[in-house]
Amino acid sequence: MVHLYNLHPFGSQQVVPCKLEPERFCGGGRDALFVAAGCKVEAFAVSGQELCQPRCAFSTLGRVLRLAYSEAGDYLVAIEEKNKATFLRAYVNWRSKRTESSRVCIRLVGHKVEAPFSQTLRDQMSIVEMPLSEAPLCISCCPAKGDLLVGCTNKLVLFSLKYQIINEDFSIVDFERSLIIHIDNITPIEISFCVGYVAVMSDLEVLIVKLESDPKNGESISHYSHETNKPVKQAEGTRNETLQLESDDFVICQKPMELLGEKSEQSGVSVTLESTGLADEKIKYFHVQHLLYRRFAPDISSYVLSDDIKLHSLQLLPIYQTGFFTSDRKNSSQEKELLSLFCFFSLPHVGYLYMVVKSVELMSVYQYPEKSQQAVLTPQFLHVITSCGHVGHGPRLCSAASLLSLSNNLQCFTVRCSAAAAREEDPYVDTTLKACPPVSMDVCALRIQLFIGLKAICHFKNHVVLLTKANPEAAPERRESPKRLLSRTGTSVKLKAPPAAEAGWNLYIVNTISPVQLYKEMVDYSNTYKTAKTQGCIHLLSEAHLLVRAALMDAGQLEPGEKAELLEAFKDSCGHLGDCYSRLDSQHSHLALPYYKMSGLSMAEVLARVDWTVEDALQKYERGLIFYINHSLYENLDEELSEELAAKVVHMFHVAEPKQLPHVLCSPSLKNINPLTAVSYLRKLDTSGSSSVLVTLTKAAMALRMGDLDTYRNEMEIHSEMKLVSGFILEPRLLIQQRKGQIVPAELAAHLKDTQPALLVASVLGLQKNNKIGIEEADSFFKVLCGKDEDKIPQLLVDFWEAQLVACLPDVVLQELFFKLTSQYIWRLSTRQPPDTIPLRTSKDLINACGHYGLIYPWVNILLSSDSLADKNYTEDLSKLQTLWWKKLLPELCQKIKCGGEKNQLYLSSLKETLSVVAVELELRDFVNVLPEDGTAAFFLPYLLYCSQKKSLT
Repeated sequence: MVHLYNLHPFGSQQVVPCKLEPERFCGGGRDALFVAAGCKVEAFAVSGQELCQPRCAFSTLGRVLRLAYSEAGDYLVAIEEKNKATFLRAYVNWRSKRTESSRVCIRLVGHKVEAPFSQTLRDQMSIVEMPLSEAPLCISCCPAKGDLLVGCTNKLVLFSLKYQIINEDFSIVDFERSLIIHIDNITPIEISFCVGYVAVMSDLEVLIVKLESDPKNGESISHYSHETNKPVKQAEGTRNETLQLESDDFVICQKPMELLGEKSEQSGVSVTLESTGLADEKIKYFHVQHLLYRRFAPDISSYVLSDDIKLHSLQLLPIYQTGFFTSDRKNSSQEKELLSLFCFFSLPHVGYLYMVVKSVELMSVYQYPEKSQQAVLTPQFLHVITSCGHVGHGPRLCSAASLLSLSNNLQCFTVRCSAAAAREEDPYVDTTLKACPPVSMDVCALRIQLFIGLKAICHFKNHVVLLTKANPEAAPERRESPKRLLSRTGTSVKLKAPPAAEAGWNLYIVNTISPVQLYKEMVDYSNTYKTAKTQGCIHLLSEAHLLVRAALMDAGQLEPGEKAELLEAFKDSCGHLGDCYSRLDSQHSHLALPYYKMSGLSMAEVLARVDWTVEDALQKYERGLIFYINHSLYENLDEELSEELAAKVVHMFHVAEPKQLPHVLCSPSLKNINPLTAVSYLRKLDTSGSSSVLVTLTKAAMALRMGDLDTYRNEMEIHSEMKLVSGFILEPRLLIQQRKGQIVPAELAAHLKDTQPALLVASVLGLQKNNKIGIEEADSFFKVLCGKDEDKIPQLLVDFWEAQLVACLPDVVLQELFFKLTSQYIWRLSTRQPPDTIPLRTSKDLINACGHYGLIYPWVNILLSSDSLADKNYTEDLSKLQTLWWKKLLPELCQKIKCGGEKNQLYLSSLKETLSVVAVELELRDFVNVLPEDGTAAFFLPYLLYCSQKKSLT
């Protein structure tokens, strides 16, 4: 289905001051327009809204049959006819032609220019003649590299763009015939070429192939390097048989066919490569990858085979990766990186748009209300010339019935190229982060504008060039009988000779309005759908979004001010689409989230766009808005809503999703909610299906915020400690929140630290078991909660480490955990620093609960019972330090001392002090058993000597 809108994509209009009636014309670059008439080409400068100014004019060898311009190399190429012979010539350095009588240099392609002529070539236009063995039929310039592809009967010839370096300051444009592509059974009427992709079109066939430069298995080509498979030859026989039957006054129409990817090799079209370039050529094409073959059947329903039932307007449209532009103007086009490529071609009543990079797929089909004559594809629009019919949109430029048959429509359709390219450029499109309207979205006609005698069209930059000619249509001399017209020899319709006096003509440049201006008009137009909450509003706003996105992708054509304006329009369009999806209850409601994110709107700004005028009892909140708010609250945004907006959010979830209410109230964004309001809604959830323990904990948190400790204690006593831990696992933000990327303990966590530290440690351990918090995050949480810096370890964190060791968590590295605990025990023993809080577990608790703590050795009991170790905290740390210290970590500590490092002195002093104490209290045999098997004897010898001599000393 095609949506019709009455928008205004066309702005100001200029008249091109041509002296002769244009026969061919083309535009290119940023400011160049070329018009060919007779044996003359006129060049015009087109800039902004100013008048089109003549730039220069030059003569051609003969009448121009085809004309093309290449921005890369800044050259014009033409197929010219003189005395029934055709010639291919390229016009380079044409900007230096000041007057029509200025001298021109004519040189043969590939001819080496002598140094004495260098200064002459710098200041004059050159014509490069490119001889061919067969007559050229059509031409195409690669928009990225400037290479020229020429279509002849059953073959294509590729001329690579080269630069002859004359000296350090000057080089001239030249070409090298580098490749011949033999294509059997197709005579091209139009071709298109872009960075190795080749599209060929005959009357009813289209073939797209890719020339690949990477050799496979070290192959090289010299002549006919690639041939298609055997099925192709079988199909060739069918074709030859068909042609023979047609010569006997029969018409055999082959079936329509569409082959994509590798299957297109079975089309019956043989493609072979013949290399003709020099050995030092930088890029060679070694083989062919078939991408698409499509064949159409003529319409014989009226028993008449008309010559105009054929394909037209073949075009490859590239979209480049943004941000790959260089300051060197000459080479900037060669530095572009292809992002996506699209191919368009059309029948009289239907047009086809394919995407051909990475995967080949049909993106859009354009059904024209009238018969088309010519079409041109741009990154933003498809412009089509159609014959006149009943027009329901747009003003008529002529109302006389006698002129209606002379009129044509210029129809402007939307395209989906930017939507497809966006998915190639950004892998995060269509997620909760980013979104883009779908490629499959219906196309629409923005405008159907009536013209008198519209004949031809071309496009460059933001200009649409139109040729109008108001002469009456020539009528058929006589009608042939249907049977006669079915014959191949009788398909042409003879026309009357044109009148002697030619009718008037004009060449116009119609400037398309800026994307931002058209975007604003589309947004205003969408307001007619806004109150109806229909898909029509989403469709039009999606069109506006793609319009802006396509303009941003064409960054090479933008000024800095234009880009900033487009970025603002892009964000604005995302906000409008977010509004649409948030107020519609559809399967795509979730798209409100990514569009609002892309808009840059804060949560408060989004909520301000919601219509809150409906009374509470009748208020209905759609899924899109709920989805956006819910995700935004879960993502721990740094934004804090006002008390009023927080109350509206709570009421919204109370009405729409009451089960989510406890989670919503735990968000840092709702910090300013009135606790009394929150508790009033929570009390209504007690009998619902929501988790009772989670509701209890949320009410306790709100009571704590109000300072109501009695209510807090009553709520916390309802459930057991294990139940409370499960509640914290359901909603970790009751304990741990994040603000500006930093861990922030909740108020409830601070209270539990002072009143129920065991519950707090068990809860954080439960979060770690369920992957709700990481190891480093948990350590940071306890340090922040206890007000300690990075170098100080609070006892609550040691309690947590001991709990981890007891729990044997699979994701915890035991050796690292051993070392953290041992380091803390040693530090406290060596510095005589007692724990800042009472440890939750004694050494006996750990020995009984954890296999990592072994039985205490007898010599440790001797140490613990000595008078010098009367401090209980000291004895507990020493007791805990021994299946962690003596068996597991003493050898490792010795190894770390050998390796050195920042903490080497700390390890060394701890080891020395411990060994001094042990040497005093232990017997020699026990002391020897404690020492590690490896180590430096000189280090341990003083302690061993003292231990052996202490009895004689006493």
